[in-house]
Amino acid sequence: MTTETTTAPRGRIEVKGALGQRYEEVLTPAAMDFLTVLHENFAYRRLELLERRQAFQDAIDGGAMPRFLKETEAIRGDLTWRVAPLAPGLEDRRVEITGPTDPKMTVNALNSGAKVWLADFEDALSPTWRNVIEGQLSLKDAIRGQLRFVSPEGKAYQVKSPDIKELPTIVARPRGWHLLEKHLRYFAPSGFSQSIPGALVDFGLYFFHNAAELIARGRGPYFYLPKLQSHKEARLWNDIFNFAQDQLGIPRGTIRATVLIETLPAAFEMDEILYELRTHSSGLNAGRWDYQFSIIKTLRNKGVKYVLPDRAQVTMTQPFMRAYTELLVKTCHQRGASAMGGMSAFIPNRRDPEVTERAFEQVRKDKLREATDGFDGTWVAHPDLIPIAQEEFDNVLGSRPNQIDRLRDDVRVTAGDLLDVDSARRAGATITSKGLRTNISVGIRYLENWLRGNGAAAIDNLMEDVATAEISRSQIWQWIAAGAATASGAPITRERVEALIAEIVDDLEKFPGNRYREATEAFKAVAIEEDFPAFLTVGAYVSYLVGSDVDQPTDPI
Repeated sequence: MTTETTTAPRGRIEVKGALGQRYEEVLTPAAMDFLTVLHENFAYRRLELLERRQAFQDAIDGGAMPRFLKETEAIRGDLTWRVAPLAPGLEDRRVEITGPTDPKMTVNALNSGAKVWLADFEDALSPTWRNVIEGQLSLKDAIRGQLRFVSPEGKAYQVKSPDIKELPTIVARPRGWHLLEKHLRYFAPSGFSQSIPGALVDFGLYFFHNAAELIARGRGPYFYLPKLQSHKEARLWNDIFNFAQDQLGIPRGTIRATVLIETLPAAFEMDEILYELRTHSSGLNAGRWDYQFSIIKTLRNKGVKYVLPDRAQVTMTQPFMRAYTELLVKTCHQRGASAMGGMSAFIPNRRDPEVTERAFEQVRKDKLREATDGFDGTWVAHPDLIPIAQEEFDNVLGSRPNQIDRLRDDVRVTAGDLLDVDSARRAGATITSKGLRTNISVGIRYLENWLRGNGAAAIDNLMEDVATAEISRSQIWQWIAAGAATASGAPITRERVEALIAEIVDDLEKFPGNRYREATEAFKAVAIEEDFPAFLTVGAYVSYLVGSDVDQPTDPI
């Protein structure tokens, strides 16, 4: 759908969150006007696409299955089109580090030695008002070589170089379309008001304050786009990019975007997503954890054949996961785009050599598979894993910046391959009592961290983010709904899960200021109730995060 855009704000945005030190540098009148016109031109289309998501899910629940689209067959069949050339700083992406945008994590990421830093306003960031605005300040300062941070313990942190060309290339990830920013409210001339989409806030503030500065310093405004479910959602982003560039007098095609293929519907529209963003596209990423969550969510009512076993047993070598990653590599390279590998959740523990060696070995195997399969780079969550990942890609790439020229013409993937979830069970994967307990324990412990403002949490020597909690709660919901049983034959019922929740939470070590009570309530609401909320963060954000202590500025004024 094409609609006429307006370039001057008609309404206004009011700040509903408390103000902290230097917040006025982000929430300037000009920046608020920019957010206002973004909202006025694109918020309604966002709602239409969210309604389209629900219509798609209704069709699936009614008997349909995901498929390659007949109506876009010509795009897939036309082998002549390509995406935009690789932009400065994105030619070599062999190791990317991910993490939230607080000052300490920003310094650590930029000093890590990775090729790229995914500066995360999404799954690795708890979307408190503090984290959202102070994260923007961190990026603004870092891009200008001005970021300094002293911890409460007195330790000083500083980026090692003021020249961003000597640092990992920054690629910002805004929130998904489903999330709102409750601290900024749009008021139309009629008096009607509504919250601003979080995606527009994160993108808009970062782009407005930093696009010209990044270009002047030899980089550019680059983004990761999360949770897309269709090429029409990619089209919306492309229209936003063109509009934003026009507003600020920046040439169209300057922005680059890498789309996370982390939903099952998007796996059937990879070509179309690249095509819609082709003047801005820099690649696709295999977001494996959210992809597994999306498989469960999309096919949750399809019966036992589509029930996933324990998360630990759903490896990337399972046939349906391998079909997804190989199709991604083939699609990207056919179009001249980077194919980015995903996150291995294992992390080292500097106080436990055995845990560290196990993490190194697991990551080494994961990155060897990705490099030999044709990926151009990969993700890590910890600086100590960068040399491990880089070694595997160096062994394959050598001095080449990427392997986009490896076309993978040998790959043939059908819809049946992508949907063969039962291949895991046929290979021997099961649902275990340990897996059930782990889902409960990790899900609640992660949510407790999230409710205290920590979106990336080390739990049981794994780096967990929102996707972890989504897999945990959705698996439990699906197991109960499908009448599944653990390998011992014991059925998984709501009563059994409730009893385990009480037992597990009772055994957790409590500390002053913990939020286990709220975390348990939030987990139950999305794991054992009859209805299945599309995202756990939507309700938890409104009910438990907004207005809480961690939602306030670090240094209020």
